[in-house]
This record gives sequence, C-alpha cells and structure tokens, in this order.
Amino acid sequence: MSNNGKRVAWVTGGGSGIGEAGAEALASDGWTVVVSGRRKDALQTVVGKISKAGGKAEAIPLDVSRAADVNQAAEQILAGHGRIDLLVNSAGINVPKRSWADMELEGWDKLVDINLNGVLYCMRAVLPAMRRQKDGCIINVASWAGRHVSKMPGPAYTTTKHAVLALTHSFNMDECVNGLRACCLSPGEVATPILKLRPVVPSEEEQARMLQSEDLGRTIAFVASMPPRVCVNEILISPTWNRGFVQTPNNRD
Repeated sequence: MSNNGKRVAWVTGGGSGIGEAGAEALASDGWTVVVSGRRKDALQTVVGKISKAGGKAEAIPLDVSRAADVNQAAEQILAGHGRIDLLVNSAGINVPKRSWADMELEGWDKLVDINLNGVLYCMRAVLPAMRRQKDGCIINVASWAGRHVSKMPGPAYTTTKHAVLALTHSFNMDECVNGLRACCLSPGEVATPILKLRPVVPSEEEQARMLQSEDLGRTIAFVASMPPRVCVNEILISPTWNRGFVQTPNNRD
C-alpha cells in the first residue's frame, strides 16, 4: 500500500502529558496526528495548538478500556486517512490508594482495564491495517516501574507496566515477519499531571529535576523517524537526578 508520503499517527492519552508532547513532536515532523483521550476539551486544545503551529491534527474522544469503542476509533481513522502508520499507546493512570495496606480491587481493575487491556485493544485494532501495509510501528509507553519493582508506584501499576513490556516484546516476536515493530518506552519520573494522584506530591523543585513531557515527545518522534528496517525494542530513560537512586524522603512511600 503506497502512502504517497503521508504518515498517520494515532496517539492515545493525547490530551495531556507524554501523549500530548508526543503528538506535538510528531506533528512538527510532518505526521498527520489523531489524538484520543477521555476529555474532549483537552483534546481540542491539543489539536488547536498543533494546528496553530502549522501541523495536521484531529481528535477522537475515547476510553481505551472499551474494546468496541477502540475498534470504532481505528475504523474512523482508516476511513478518513486510509492507513495507520504509528500507534502511540500513552493512555495510562494510577490511583492514590496504591499500597498493599490500602489498595482496593476497584482501583486494581481500573488500572488493568486502562494500562494493560487498553494497550492490547489498541494494538489489535491497528494490526490488520498494518499487516496489509507490511509496515507499521507501535510505541507503548510503560514505565521505569515496568523494569524495576519499587514500592512507590504500587503493585497494580507496577504489574501492568511489567505486562506492557512483555506484551511489546511478544508482538515483535510474532509480527517482525510482517514488517511491524514495537517499542516499549519506559520512563522514570516525568513531571506530568498524574503526579497529583500520588500520596505525597513531589515539590516544584523536585519536579523540575524530573524528565519533562517534551523529553518524551522528542523520544517518541525519534523512534517514529527510524526506517522500517529498524526496531527500537525498548528504551529505558530516567532523569539524571534519579530519585530511585538518591532515595529522597518523599519517594519512599
């Protein structure tokens, strides 16, 4: 399937944080970007920013934990653009009650539904089109917690991110023969709105030393820019001032 130079990217969790930064970086590289997320107003703000900067973007509101809605969104993109070249799975959450002492099954189920099932649903939704194209890239945003178990993120978040890492590598094992490739992007602490859900919210000074959303946006654009012969299987990236190494008082809980 010829793309005539057009590259179409679908970014979930595109209304804020890493997803937003990834969408902006891709658009600046010439990608046509479709952003999805649960908050329509936030998506429209991102689309407006990209359009104002001369990029091409549109929004499809979506809850990735609903498989039928995910399939419908993929079909909508294909109907409008004829292809999907890149999927960035950036939708993800955590909850305040995250330790064994206070975790609730409702919170566990919510994290599994979004952080893991949502990733799988989106991957499956784009797979037929990418196979037809014999080309396609998927970037799954996991976490440092997907490689290193620690107390702070909690068992549910840590488990789902470990699972995303395994899911990504298993995809490459099966789909490399079809010209498809996936990258597990595993960042350490990033100064995004999800930090507000922590039991102890990091100070402004601490957040300034963390990775910033635009750092991950540039990383996403880098992976997406590699030629089809290249599979960046995994990226483990952290702040230089890594609080997991330094052990500051607020990151022990």
